[in-house]
Amino acid sequence: MAELIIGGARSGKSAHAERLALQAEAQGYQVIYLATAQAGDGEMVRRVAHHRQRRPAHWLTLEETLHLARALEAQATPATCLLVDCLTLWLTNLFFAGQAGLQAEAGEALACPLLRGEIQALLEVLARLPGRIILVSNEVGWGIVPMERLSRAFADEQGRLNQQVAAVCERVTLVAAGLALRLK
Repeated sequence: MAELIIGGARSGKSAHAERLALQAEAQGYQVIYLATAQAGDGEMVRRVAHHRQRRPAHWLTLEETLHLARALEAQATPATCLLVDCLTLWLTNLFFAGQAGLQAEAGEALACPLLRGEIQALLEVLARLPGRIILVSNEVGWGIVPMERLSRAFADEQGRLNQQVAAVCERVTLVAAGLALRLK
């Protein structure tokens, strides 16, 4: 079963996802945490450290910044709970590893094969993975429309990704102010 947890920055979505993973562990699942962040500066290093300190040390942590579908497929078993934190950072990585970021800055349509291919691979694999899958993602489209072309293109792409992932997940939960609201 796949579940998408969405919410704004510091809404409590990661903590909620971790509580779900702890519940799955109590039911006999082995928890594997798939981290997508790249700690490119001091502030991100501190954010990553905060997340590490909060979760149990015995959880296996794997880092996958680009090929998420492949990592999920390699780790998923009927007895595994995979926690992906987060799809927004994964999308950011894809945006700048391929040509999407450059295309967005130039005002072009995002025809980046890496971005499109990895998103499609994720959507296809989620529907057939065994075990428990928990995906965390930011809901970035509730604020004002960004002024810069690149930011607008990213917000649009994040919104589309959340919609597509929500469509293939059995459950979708919105977290705001630390409170979870089941949407699906």
